[in-house]
Amino acid sequence: MTPQTTPTRSGLLSRRFVVIVGFGALALVLTAVVGGIWTALLTVNLATSPAIPWAVAVMGLLLWLLWSYLGGAGWPRGTAEARRHSLRARRVPSRVFLWAVGAGLLAIVALAGLWIVLFQLAHLPARALPDYSKYPFVTVALVLVMASLVGAVTEEAMFRGYFQGILEGTVGGAVAILITALVMAPEHAQTQGFVWPTLLFYLVVDVMLGATALLTKSILPGIVTHSIGLLAFFTLVWPGDVIRQVVGGGTTELWFWLHGAQTLVFAVLAILAFIHLARISRRPQDA
Repeated sequence: MTPQTTPTRSGLLSRRFVVIVGFGALALVLTAVVGGIWTALLTVNLATSPAIPWAVAVMGLLLWLLWSYLGGAGWPRGTAEARRHSLRARRVPSRVFLWAVGAGLLAIVALAGLWIVLFQLAHLPARALPDYSKYPFVTVALVLVMASLVGAVTEEAMFRGYFQGILEGTVGGAVAILITALVMAPEHAQTQGFVWPTLLFYLVVDVMLGATALLTKSILPGIVTHSIGLLAFFTLVWPGDVIRQVVGGGTTELWFWLHGAQTLVFAVLAILAFIHLARISRRPQDA
């Protein structure tokens, strides 16, 4: 009996490992492809007809088609249920949803302070953002909203849905969150640079979003938090990098300590909110 059982278990583990690696590779490739399509559409749109933000409409349609397919629509029908389950776009009770988003937003405020503190400590290169000053306000607003949705929807669906979901059933929630964050690190470093402050920052971001998915068993609250966070960084945090200086004295030092306090205070509040989220998510509740 034992000689027959061992190879079977080994085979199942090997198959599961292949599936995990495949999901991880698919998440990296698909996220890069979607981001590349959006960049290409936006570049052509701004170069030819900036007053008509058609790239937003086209990308919105493509994003909806991708979401529908990952959620079980389309061919082959034999994989529809597996795709729907893997996406983890489950509705959650309203109280859990609000606490998850609230905890995430508290974390976003802490992360904004952390980014500024790390920037002033390590003198990071400013994030390269397009100069939107020469484009119509409506176009810029729609572009920033779509950019936030593209990043949030694709990363949450592929990494916190497909990839982290299968990892949770194999190695447990905490390890699954950590592995997912580490797998995503090269993607973040490609745009932000392979330097320890950005790697640390995105590790914290991904752990926070991973914990949201784990506690709620859904990627929907994370999509809301992720998209709001990206929009806040696009409009309020990253544009200020060009004038930030390394800590040295005077007003720079004052703002450094203020942002340090912002990071600590809101990090504590976020942790307390996540602890409460963990408690209420275990209790049966009405949607």
